[in-house]
Amino acid sequence: MTATLAQKLGEFAVAQTHDRLPHEVRHSVCQRTLDTVGIMVAATRLPTSRAVRDYAVSVGGRAEAQAVGVPDPLPAELAALVNGTLAHSLDYDDTHLPSVLHPSASIVPAALAVAEARGRGGADLVAAIAVGLEICVRLGMAGYDAEARNNTYFDRGQHATSICGTIGAAAGAAILLGLDAEGVTNAIGLAVSMAGGVIEANRTGGTVKRIHCGWAAHAAIAAARLAGHGITGPPTVLEGRFGFFQAFLDGRYDAAAIDAELGERWEVPGIFFKPYPANHFTHAGIDAALALRAQGVSLDEVEALSLGVAEPTVRTIGEPIEVKRAPSTGYQAQFSGPYTVVAALLGGGGLGLGLDDFTDDLARDDTRRRHMAKVTVAGRPECDEVFPHQFPAVLTARLRDGRELEQAVMSNRGGPQRPLSDRELQLKFTDNAGRRLTDRALEQVKDTVLALDRQAAVGPVLAPMTQLQEE
Repeated sequence: MTATLAQKLGEFAVAQTHDRLPHEVRHSVCQRTLDTVGIMVAATRLPTSRAVRDYAVSVGGRAEAQAVGVPDPLPAELAALVNGTLAHSLDYDDTHLPSVLHPSASIVPAALAVAEARGRGGADLVAAIAVGLEICVRLGMAGYDAEARNNTYFDRGQHATSICGTIGAAAGAAILLGLDAEGVTNAIGLAVSMAGGVIEANRTGGTVKRIHCGWAAHAAIAAARLAGHGITGPPTVLEGRFGFFQAFLDGRYDAAAIDAELGERWEVPGIFFKPYPANHFTHAGIDAALALRAQGVSLDEVEALSLGVAEPTVRTIGEPIEVKRAPSTGYQAQFSGPYTVVAALLGGGGLGLGLDDFTDDLARDDTRRRHMAKVTVAGRPECDEVFPHQFPAVLTARLRDGRELEQAVMSNRGGPQRPLSDRELQLKFTDNAGRRLTDRALEQVKDTVLALDRQAAVGPVLAPMTQLQEE
C-alpha cells in the first residue's frame, strides 16, 4: 500500500539523526537558532510581549522549560507560546522564498521547549529543528502557484507561517519526545486540526499576528504530546478528500513540493535571513539606497527618488502613497518604501538599518517626512521577472544638478546568492540581544548556540535570557 504524504513525512522525520544531516544543514540550524533567540530578546520591550508573558505566568503549571524574560520555568507549551510570540513580533525573522513564510519563529521555540523538558541534548535539538523547518517550508511550497507566482494561502487570507509552522513544529516536537514514525504521523494529523492563522490584522489592524507563531509552537507541542498519549490522526490528513489541502487550498496543491527528494535535497540552508527589521519587500530598496549613500549621494542634493519594485509588492510598501510617505509609528515605517529608502540614505545601525531606526519619533520626524515626499513607488518589469524568488528593487535618484543615478539590486541580501556571514549574523544578534543582556551573557549565549550540537543539555541556551536588564 502506497504511503500517504503524512506517512512519508513521519518516516523522513525519524530518519534524520544529527549524524545523517548534511553539514550545511546543521550549520544553518545553529545560525537560525542564534538569529531567533536574539530577536526574542529584542522583542521583550513590546506591550504584546508583556501581555503574553503575563498570561503564561498567570496560567502556570509544571516547571519544564524557560522563556525569555520569565524568571521561573513554565510548562513547555507556555514557554513555547512566549518565545514564539517574541520571535515573530518584530518582523525580523527569517523568510523562505517563494513560499514567503517565516519558519524559524515557530519551529525553534517549540523544539527548544520540548528538548529542555525532556532533557535532550543539542544534537537531538539540531535534528528536530532541521526536520521542523524542512516540513514547514515544503508545506508552504505545496501552496505556491507557480503560474500565478503567488501563494494560495495568502490569497485566501491564511497565514502560511503559523499554519505550516504548527505542522512542522509538531513533527520536530514528536521526534524529541521519542515517537516513532507512526507517532510523528499522528502528531502531524493532530497538528493539522490545530493549525490556524488569519491575516486580516495585516490589513485593518490588531496585534493578534504577533502571537501567531507562539500559538503555533504551543499547539505543536500539544499535538505531539497527545499523539504520545495515543490520540491518532488520519493518515490521509494532507491529501484526503476532507484533508488539509482541500480545506486550506481548495484542493489545489503541488504534492511533489512535499516529497520530491525528501531527505536528499534540503530547503533549510536556502531560507533567507533578514538583515533589516522591516518588511522583506523593502530590503532591496534599502540595499540600493545604502549603495547610493556609499557613492556619496546626500538626500539634500536629491530632487526625486523613484523606487521600482515587483508590481505585487507595491500595495504593501507603496500604497496608499500618502500614508507610506507619512508613517505615524515605527511599525508602519517597517512597511514603507519611502521611509526605508530615506532611512538608508541617512545611514543607520545594525547591518545598515537596525531596530533603533524604526522608532515612533523617527517615523514622525519632519526632516524624514520632507524627504519621504520625494519618493514614488511603482512596479518595474525587470523586478516582476524574478519575483517572488527574490524581492528586487531599482532605485533612481534625480539630483538637483540634473544628474540621474540608478542602482539595481536584483537579489536579496541574506539569501543564498548574497548570504550573511557568521560574523554578520553575530553582529545582528548582538544588536538585538545586547539591549537586555550583559556582555557576559551575550558571549555565553553566542558560544553555546554556535556549538549547539555539542551541548549536553539545551537549558544553557535560554538560561541567561530569563533575567533581563532594563533597556
